[in-house]
Amino acid sequence: MSESYPLEHPDPGTLASAEIDIDETAVPAPLQAGAPVRDDSPTFAQLGVRDEIVRTLRAVGIERTFAIQELTLPLALAGDDLIGQARTGTGKTLGFGVPLIQRITSGDIVLDGTPRALVVVPTRELCLQVSADLTAAGRDLGVRVLSIYGGRPYEPQIKALTSGVDLVVGTPGRLLDLAEQRHLVLGKVRVLVLDEADEMLDLGFLPDIERILRMVPEQRQTMLFSATMPGPIITLARTFLTQPTHIRAEEPDACAIHELTRQFVYRAHAMDKVELLSRMLQARGRGLTMIFTRTKRTAQKVADELTERGFAAAAVHGDLGQGAREQALRAFRSEKVDVLVATDVAARGIDVPEVTHVINYQCPEDEKPYVHRIGRTGRAGRAGVAITLVDWDEETRWKMISDALDLGMPAPAETYSTSEHLFSDLDIPTDSTGRLPVARRTRAGLKAEPSDDGDQSRRSTGIRRGERNGSSGFTDGQLPPVRRLRRRTRSGETAGTSAETAPPAEHPGDHGDAGPRRRRRRSRSRGAGTGEHGSQPRAAG
Repeated sequence: MSESYPLEHPDPGTLASAEIDIDETAVPAPLQAGAPVRDDSPTFAQLGVRDEIVRTLRAVGIERTFAIQELTLPLALAGDDLIGQARTGTGKTLGFGVPLIQRITSGDIVLDGTPRALVVVPTRELCLQVSADLTAAGRDLGVRVLSIYGGRPYEPQIKALTSGVDLVVGTPGRLLDLAEQRHLVLGKVRVLVLDEADEMLDLGFLPDIERILRMVPEQRQTMLFSATMPGPIITLARTFLTQPTHIRAEEPDACAIHELTRQFVYRAHAMDKVELLSRMLQARGRGLTMIFTRTKRTAQKVADELTERGFAAAAVHGDLGQGAREQALRAFRSEKVDVLVATDVAARGIDVPEVTHVINYQCPEDEKPYVHRIGRTGRAGRAGVAITLVDWDEETRWKMISDALDLGMPAPAETYSTSEHLFSDLDIPTDSTGRLPVARRTRAGLKAEPSDDGDQSRRSTGIRRGERNGSSGFTDGQLPPVRRLRRRTRSGETAGTSAETAPPAEHPGDHGDAGPRRRRRRSRSRGAGTGEHGSQPRAAG
């Protein structure tokens, strides 16, 4: 996962052309300097990192290493396979990024435009964040970094690959698509990194990962990084790593949650949760805030309700197009909105040091998503506040989470939006109501962030560009065909017409549907009366 490191935003003029061709506005904002480290930690230079990388890091205030970097750099720089485990926000990205960049720019490796390193990540947001960090770290060495992920047209990514790249960061699906189309060549990859491997297993990416592994050379260095290392991860690692060293940056019994993160849990009624949120968001000293929900519909609903109450809120979930998701994230990082409501798709990959509060609007399924949600705050030694709202039917689930993480909070206190302990716990002004006062509505809001032209903001029809019923029935950038209506001609045959230009139905019962219809038969009689359908009688004969 991308960690809290003060990498400066790359100047667009120094970025590789491959990165600019994709979407230079999608690159995450820079991480701010000031992440605390131990005074006795070794420097990057002392661990053998190249002068060019050391200078780049020193220019933005990074000189000494975090624990995971101190332990992994000597082995990674030597080319050994390893498994790196550390809590979120403790430096894993540079733990693999620095040795990766140094290895592909040293020795006998010639950068000829064919990727020499590959980083596989589970989410689009994490892909952008890691790409930005590696681009900044390798700037003085001229390393060309390309981010490849779905939800964007293929053509700019193909163009960038044709121009030549040295390091690719991507999500499994789009990587496989471009590799199978022979646009992405993986035969020269010397270093492979799997970031957040446990998440990729949870999301069902194992078959894709195995296919990617068959495409890269057997003679390579492989590094696997994650915050948690369950049994299946270790078993998987043994199948494609060569005598790996398992590095854990904390003690085995260390808490998975940062010690500086204060945790609160309240038993709340579903009908009162938005009122609770409205008061929580008015706590003194609150900075950027992330609110997590279990479902996409709930995320959008909560964001809309908070916006109506005067808060600068935005949503990130799977029913939004990629352009809308990036717009919301840019607005959040630039602090045009200070409340981001998200599903767990955003629990990994969003690394914003200014996040002070994380609120679980709905209780997570188990302890693992809880750890990653809470990990969005209290990063790199900063203090944070984590709040979980537990409904009556979620109490058993919460008790399991509390027991698994040894939190000591198995029974949440019953809490309402008017409860005195809520105001005292979170330092909320006692006169706060369910709406943000007009005088405090100072944020520009989501509308102030430019959106990507041509991108669907929401898949209201249930059909996304390039998708039909979950399959790739249409190519990226192509809209589904207009629904066709059928109408009868005089000869009894059907003729297709566009739904937008279809003429009025000729008969009261004909609504232009495309299903099979019984052919009408007309008959004439001798009299002057009309038949069943109002037609003239047919002459006998």
